[in-house]
Amino acid sequence: MSFGARVCATLIVGFARAITAVRGIWMGAEPVPRQRIYFANHASHGDFVLIWTVLPREMRARTRPVAGSDYWLASRLRAFIGREVFRAVLIDRNPETRQGDPVSQMGAALEGGDSLILFPEGTRNTGEDALLPFKSGLYHLAHANPDVDLVPVWIANLNRVMPKGALVPIPLICTVTFGAPLRLNAGEDKADFLTRTRGALLALAPEER
Repeated sequence: MSFGARVCATLIVGFARAITAVRGIWMGAEPVPRQRIYFANHASHGDFVLIWTVLPREMRARTRPVAGSDYWLASRLRAFIGREVFRAVLIDRNPETRQGDPVSQMGAALEGGDSLILFPEGTRNTGEDALLPFKSGLYHLAHANPDVDLVPVWIANLNRVMPKGALVPIPLICTVTFGAPLRLNAGEDKADFLTRTRGALLALAPEER
């Protein structure tokens, strides 16, 4: 990481902590430098930033968010932050213009020894349901990488800090809760796997949801 990227990363982490006083809660997984796929609920553009922020520095350096290229390549500043600071795996979300397979892109990052942060809902959830149905990408990634742990992560309150359309964040305490690791079971089909992983994520949600 370049000097400029390191400075930017420090500023982003400091800002996120100042606005949210974010606290990581490790309920079922330990904060150890082990390769993982973190899958989380998605209600804000800042979701992966909060997960990235609460990871210990050594883990943060080897953890890459999966994000939409249309958003992160929309300007030179976003492109710098997405590529150089977060080292994001940038996915073209439009099937008509997509040139690469998203699962292969994520798999290449795992083959390089990095961990991933992804959002199996596929888009931000702005409705009343706690979680949208999961897309199939998580299943295909787990099937292709059966030896990598999948860790559910629930992000609480960030959608209230930066509600849709807001220009200025509202300071509120946020939590990021890490659950017990999962893997694809032998013979488990896609529907059962997605139901099980979605249930594991919902189980981490605060009771007030």
